Amino acid sequence: MTISATIAMALHALEVNKVRSALTALGVIIGVGAVVTMMAIGAGAQARVAEQIRSLGSNLIIVLSGSITSGGVRLGSGSQLTVTEDDARAIQREITSVDVAAPAMRGAAQVVFGNANWSTVLQGVTPEYFRAREWDVVSGRLLAQADVDAAGKVVVLGQTVADTLFARVDPVGQTIRVKKVPFVVVGVLARKGQSTQGEDQDDTVIIPLSTAKKKVLGVSQANARAVGGILIKVRDTAQLKSSELQIRELLRQRHHLQPSEDDDFALRNLSEILASQQAASRVLSLLLAAIASVSLVVGGIGIMNIMLVSVTERTREIGLRRAVGAHRRDILSQFLVEAVIVSLAGGLVGIVVGIVGSYAIGFFFEWQALVSLNGILPAFLFAGAVGIFFGYYPARKASLLKPIEALRYE
Repeated sequence: MTISATIAMALHALEVNKVRSALTALGVIIGVGAVVTMMAIGAGAQARVAEQIRSLGSNLIIVLSGSITSGGVRLGSGSQLTVTEDDARAIQREITSVDVAAPAMRGAAQVVFGNANWSTVLQGVTPEYFRAREWDVVSGRLLAQADVDAAGKVVVLGQTVADTLFARVDPVGQTIRVKKVPFVVVGVLARKGQSTQGEDQDDTVIIPLSTAKKKVLGVSQANARAVGGILIKVRDTAQLKSSELQIRELLRQRHHLQPSEDDDFALRNLSEILASQQAASRVLSLLLAAIASVSLVVGGIGIMNIMLVSVTERTREIGLRRAVGAHRRDILSQFLVEAVIVSLAGGLVGIVVGIVGSYAIGFFFEWQALVSLNGILPAFLFAGAVGIFFGYYPARKASLLKPIEALRYE
């Protein structure tokens, strides 16, 4: 018997029992739909992590003040400002793989415009900061080196602060008070969104580093050149690891640390953070897909049960076909093809259900769900494999029926 004839007979047998065939495929539909949806949710989680890391800036290494020992007591990380503006200049000057090194300070501040006020994050930076963060303005301008040199009272606003203080007014050129100090708004930054810790990066005001030290945040009594951290942008991703080692060695030399002493600073490589968080997201995606695959297996068991019932009901038909010359492989092929057709048809419908479900989750729960061929194809192939695996036993049982016994079956 030809393959086309086998498929035609299988389709005819399924058409005779449409409701049963639909119910048989239902388990596969639910299973494939669940797998596609879970894979889309997992892919969306990975994309969100990558987007958050990119919003911080590419090829970034962050130097933070570390812990120190005072009176035999090990103080916590950041307990004293141990990195300086001079460290930033030395890093940019002496390490060729570094594009820019931007010193920065950070603190909390209350900002006021008219009757509106807002508590936000205040950052004192140099112009290199915007290049390191790959951050531009949507209106106005960024801070310039002249602003830093003159300790100018100018400020650049994040989108959240601008929207809160200036609902219908153009912020550029307006005067706001930051910790009771008047500042002129010279620019509004482009939107960055949330960081990997869930922090709103747009909820910030940025002023010159010199102004922050002299007029707002103050300076460290131990060292007036000290800063909270340094943002370092490396030219090439491939040089991140080697640059990190060079930065650590340079800072240890500048801070006169002995080989036996621990670093008094901390380095954060954002690419490594990205890799670890994406790995965690991939594990989550696989776990969700594995859980969803259980329903596919349940659907396969349903296919096997219905096919066994079908074999029992069609015993006389099988005996008649064997009596007129059909081979065992013909009977095996027909029932196996029936199982595979049910499974693949359920898989196709399940893909549609999964795509619709993914977009529905994205719409109602505001969660990014990315449907891709990498999520659809494995689910469809798995559905076909389920049809073959669970359909083989009923098909084999049908092919092994003896013609005389089958014809006598009531």
